[in-house]
Amino acid sequence: MKIGIVCYPTFGGSGVVATELGKALAKEGHLVHFITYNQPSRLDFLNENLFYHEVEFRSYPLFEYPPYELALASKMVSVVKNEKLDLLHVHYAIPHASAAYMAKQILKSEGISIPVITTLHGTDITLVGRDASYEPVVTFSINQSDGVTSVSRDLKKETYEFFDIQNHIEVIPNFIDLEKFKKQKKDHFKKAICPGGEALIVHTSNFRKVKRVGDVVSVFYNIHKEIPSKLLMIGDGPDRNSIEDQCRELGINDAVRFLGKLEAVEEVLSVADLFLMPSEKESFGLAALEAMACEVPVISTNTGGIPELQVQGVTGFMSNIGDIDEMTRNALFVLDKKNLPQFKANALRRAQEFDISNILPLYENYYRQILEKATVKESF
Repeated sequence: MKIGIVCYPTFGGSGVVATELGKALAKEGHLVHFITYNQPSRLDFLNENLFYHEVEFRSYPLFEYPPYELALASKMVSVVKNEKLDLLHVHYAIPHASAAYMAKQILKSEGISIPVITTLHGTDITLVGRDASYEPVVTFSINQSDGVTSVSRDLKKETYEFFDIQNHIEVIPNFIDLEKFKKQKKDHFKKAICPGGEALIVHTSNFRKVKRVGDVVSVFYNIHKEIPSKLLMIGDGPDRNSIEDQCRELGINDAVRFLGKLEAVEEVLSVADLFLMPSEKESFGLAALEAMACEVPVISTNTGGIPELQVQGVTGFMSNIGDIDEMTRNALFVLDKKNLPQFKANALRRAQEFDISNILPLYENYYRQILEKATVKESF
């Protein structure tokens, strides 16, 4: 198949999933064309079946902001025509689904039919999409898509609850590449961070309010009072300064390191003992899956799609949002030397169920299903 993938080229979950999916499809022999404004952060060109098309959008005095959606739609039209694509797969509804609809209509006027699949990832539905400024366009674009997928059952449920969606939504969960995300021998790194054999705890996010990063620090503060421990914070975002202030106020800044945005997250996870995810909302919990693939148990909330990934008392523990005390007790239980090896083994075993080799066929079958449906529709 010749597949066009539209995504945000960032470290965010939707961009990572779209990029890894494209790379896996290319390894299977499909021709994959990425269409976006920058080269995706995890995209490499080691496979001859991968292509990248940059969306150029210029600023004109007439526009306060460059009209990216129009430039994107035009680029999609160009790539579909020149590369003879079989389908477009757009990740994150805003503005990719509406731009794809526009491109589809332009191509239709030229006698070219292109099926569009939209994958819903989370905040495009749970946050941005609900804004009254965007809701009608989001609803229309999803309903006009030839196929729609979501990364969890919870996100599917929320989409139907908050939007007037008539389309069927297929649940295809997020995945992990176990060739990339696996425990590596980084003993020297662990000794450098934890020279006294301290427990190493990790958190990674975009440091936004919904991630409740302050709860990460509060839980760690309680752990630190009980056992020797260190905390590594991966990522960056608007709450970082306040979180650094919180660490100083609690007197634990010497035990906490902020690493910023990292591409090779798996190298840090390889030496971690515990992963904290106290989020207010997670449509799936991709960061937790990455940790589990590196044999790191997870302490999380029980919100959104996380219970579809976490197994309570097996891969870690889930608590209600904001329940710092219970998260602390559970974390100390997991970190107990008698319990930790089993939790680590359980985390890896669960992650293996989401290996890309298990999820990729679901996407390939769905592509074929949508293409067959489009062919039937054309014949009438």
